Amino acid sequence: MYRLLCLFLLTATHAAAVETCHGDTACQVGDRSYHVLEPDGWDGETPLPVLLHFHGWARQGAVVVNHERIAGATKLRGVLLVAPNGLRKTWDFWTSDTDDVGFADQVLADVALRYPIDPERIYVSGYSYGGAMAWRFVCQSGNDTTALLAVAGSIRQTEDCPQAPREVRHVHGTDDTVMAFPFGPDGDTTYPVALWRAKYDCNGATPRGDWSVEPFLTLTRVEWTDCANGRVTLDTHPGGHFIPHGWIGRQLDELLGRIPTYP
Repeated sequence: MYRLLCLFLLTATHAAAVETCHGDTACQVGDRSYHVLEPDGWDGETPLPVLLHFHGWARQGAVVVNHERIAGATKLRGVLLVAPNGLRKTWDFWTSDTDDVGFADQVLADVALRYPIDPERIYVSGYSYGGAMAWRFVCQSGNDTTALLAVAGSIRQTEDCPQAPREVRHVHGTDDTVMAFPFGPDGDTTYPVALWRAKYDCNGATPRGDWSVEPFLTLTRVEWTDCANGRVTLDTHPGGHFIPHGWIGRQLDELLGRIPTYP
């Protein structure tokens, strides 16, 4: 897929966009659409990292590009935010037989026609149903994805994924009653990333301690870095179903080699 993106980089420029679309004005891809938001201060030429973010149930991409915990993070970090619109405001992530993976591939290809994209910094994210869709996308078409950044949503841990991103980062609240926290046997709180630990052939977990950006919420981090392929990071918190303040921003900071800041 991203071989095509690299080819587009050689031939396409921002000025060559087929139509003007940005922010609340959606970009059309066939009979479907997506939203895009440029980072603050972009010079119009420098290749951009991309965060492809799948919205939650009953939402659309316009919510994403106006969401302070998502768009607020990308705008300040030089990242292009891309937010596809799900059919009937939802995603078909339940099985591998879904048109939404192909649609997301088409969105990324269209974005590369409109913007100079950094193919080494393609991040895929999502919240709730969108988090599950982000898992589904990288499971089926993620070999060229730099990292999965999933919030409170996943697919079954027993699935056999034919593809995988280079890195996985997941956050989930243990008191989540909407997309229930997937406890493992004997209450194992590391089970939410069991699929990727197995896929990457990871060995023992490394606790990284607690961290927070707001005093009312503490996250606990565990990492798996001793893996044959890739690495896995799991952040858990005692709360419910939400995007933790600063979580997406911190992941981007770490992936981009920046000193973590908030917002």
